[in-house]
Amino acid sequence: QVQLVESGGGLVQPGGSLRLSCAASGRGFSINAMGWYRQAPGKEREWVATITRGGTTNYADSVKDRFIISRDNAKNTVYLQMTTLKAEDTAVYYCNADVIINKYGNTHNYWGQGTQVTVSS
Repeated sequence: QVQLVESGGGLVQPGGSLRLSCAASGRGFSINAMGWYRQAPGKEREWVATITRGGTTNYADSVKDRFIISRDNAKNTVYLQMTTLKAEDTAVYYCNADVIINKYGNTHNYWGQGTQVTVSS
């Protein structure tokens, strides 16, 4: 079993910055891709960014050039540096990890509990 714990959310003014972290814990696992999703009130959960184990990144158009995803494989941690935040970035942000669960290469997708990001003056 793998647990993902996010941190770093909060209230920030428009134009401000926040850094989210997500640490994975458990026993005997290896992580493929890690990513961030978000869900605003009354909306579907949407993909924000993904990073592979090798460091290849992809971003949703809405956050490209403003957000940076990174990871520390030794710490099983993924980060999301958010800059030039807008009111429309307000959402609960969820961490996601694609975890290899056995020697056959089978994977399981895990989610964190979410952290609230509110952008408001």
